[in-house]
Amino acid sequence: MSKTVKDLTAGTAGGIAQVLVGQPFDIVKVRMQTAPAGTYKGMMHCAGGILKNEGPLAFYKGTLTPLLGIGVCVSIQFGALEYTKRYFAQQNVLKGRGGPDGMTLGSGQLFTAGVFAGLANGVVSGPVEHIRIRLQTQSATNPVYAGPFDAMKKIWTQHGIAGIYKGQVVTLWREATGYGIYFWAYEKLMQREMAQKGIRRDQVHPANAVLFGAGAGYALWAVIYPIDMIKSRMQTDGFSPSTGQKYKSTLDCVRTVWRTEGFSAFTRGLGPTLIRHV
Repeated sequence: MSKTVKDLTAGTAGGIAQVLVGQPFDIVKVRMQTAPAGTYKGMMHCAGGILKNEGPLAFYKGTLTPLLGIGVCVSIQFGALEYTKRYFAQQNVLKGRGGPDGMTLGSGQLFTAGVFAGLANGVVSGPVEHIRIRLQTQSATNPVYAGPFDAMKKIWTQHGIAGIYKGQVVTLWREATGYGIYFWAYEKLMQREMAQKGIRRDQVHPANAVLFGAGAGYALWAVIYPIDMIKSRMQTDGFSPSTGQKYKSTLDCVRTVWRTEGFSAFTRGLGPTLIRHV
C-alpha cells in the first residue's frame, strides 16, 4: 500500500510540474489549432501576439482546472493500468507465458492496458480540458467566464451535463489511442533494455527511463495530434446554432476542416506540443 501511495504522490507531483511548465506551450498550441487559417505565421508569431496583447499571465489562462484535476487523473490512470496489467499477468501465468509472474506483457496486452487507462482517464480529463480550453481561447477584452468555476457554473446551468462533456467522444478516442501507444512504446523500450543488459526493471538507469518516456511521448503525439486538433475545435465550438455552432458532430468537424483548410490544419500547432514534451 505504501508503494502505491508513493507512486501516486510522485505521479501527482510530476503532473503538477508538467502542467506548470507546459501550460504556456499548451495555450499557443490551442490558439493555433482553433484560429482561422492564416491567423498566425508560426509558433513565435502566436506567442508574441499573446504576450503583446494580453500580457505574460495570459500564458497561464485555465491553469487552475488541470492543477485541481491532476491528482484524480493520475489515480484513475494508475488504478486502471495496474488492474489491467494484473489481469493479463494472471492470464499469462495460466497459459505459461510472460515469465514466472506473467508480467512480461505482449504488445497487444500493453496497448490494451494503455487503452483501458486512457478511457478511464478520459472521464475526468474531458471536462477538465474543456473548461481549460474555453478559458484559453475566450476574448481578453470581453471574457465570457471569470474563471474555471464560473465557466463550469454557466455551462452547467445553460447546457447541463452534455455541455460539460462537450467533445467527449473525440476526447475518448484521443486518450485511448494516446495511452495505448505511449504505454506500448515505453514498455517495449524498457523490456528491450532489460533483455539486452540482463537486468531488472529497478536496475534500469533513471536517465534511460526518462529518455524512454520522452520517446514514447513523441510516438504518442505523432499519432494523436490530428485527433487532438479536432478535440480542440469541438471544445471551442458553440453549443448550438444560435451560439455559433460550426460542427454538428465529430465526423462533421473532420470533414469540414479537411474540406475548408486541408491537411495542414491537422498539424497546426504541433511545434509547441513537441517542445513541451522535450
